[in-house]
Amino acid sequence: MSAGAADFTAFLAALRPEVERELDRLLPAADALPARLHAAMRYSVLAGGKRLRPALVAVAGEALGAPRAHLLAGGAAVELVHTYSLVHDDLPALDDDELRRGRPTLHRAFDEATAILAGDALLTLGLTVLAREPEAVPAAVRARGAALVGEAIGTGGMIGGQAEDLAAEAAWPPDPEAALERIHRGKTGALLVACLRLGGLYAGAGAREDAILAGYGERLGLLFQIRDDLLDLEGTAGELGKTPGKDAAAGKLTYPGLYGSAASRARIAALAAEATGLAGELGESANLLASLVVFLSERTS
Repeated sequence: MSAGAADFTAFLAALRPEVERELDRLLPAADALPARLHAAMRYSVLAGGKRLRPALVAVAGEALGAPRAHLLAGGAAVELVHTYSLVHDDLPALDDDELRRGRPTLHRAFDEATAILAGDALLTLGLTVLAREPEAVPAAVRARGAALVGEAIGTGGMIGGQAEDLAAEAAWPPDPEAALERIHRGKTGALLVACLRLGGLYAGAGAREDAILAGYGERLGLLFQIRDDLLDLEGTAGELGKTPGKDAAAGKLTYPGLYGSAASRARIAALAAEATGLAGELGESANLLASLVVFLSERTS
């Protein structure tokens, strides 16, 4: 780990236990009826992970002056939504994966029908939490936050990006460069942008700050997914906690598949420089956003 990533790494390590407690609070008890469904939800959500998306809510909100107490419920809610997307992405009809976060995927540990229902329930719970909590935040702000996330995961964002990604496995589109950019911005970037803007929303961000967070997040999302594509190509199951090499095996449209590894690393560096510049526009209070760029550029899982 480089010195540039150290500040965000320490921030994430300190935040993660708070996020875990919040997730445990929000999830139904494993023995509450229907017990098998609730156990499945907890199996996937509490399996670990970096908790990057709650960290984005917290780092953006705190940079603009929001207290952490106003950020944890929203951060946990987007983690529930993110976990739903992983559960469904792993299903046989989509990526058909057997390993997630170092252990069997939900449909392997339980069954396919339970995995579908658990994903549905996690999405529903995440959006409900965004609309309901925190009570200290005005209802209009909570409603806007729920709308932000809902728009990010819809057909114009994550789900639309996943649909295009799946279609490209059958045959790459006529303009693969433009399609790849849309897929990355939708499948991965849209929710990351929404997390940053959600933190800003809770902090009362104005139009200027919101635009900076959005621009920063767009670059961060592309950087994240290009790095993910490289890790799938070069990483191991032990490092990643999931099965490597699946993108190439499935013929997926990826950045290294289209441009090569060297060009992928060069694009990551260019996006990192742009994102760091935007973070600087928020002043010294946003130093962690610059550290986050380095953290994601260097990640190995």
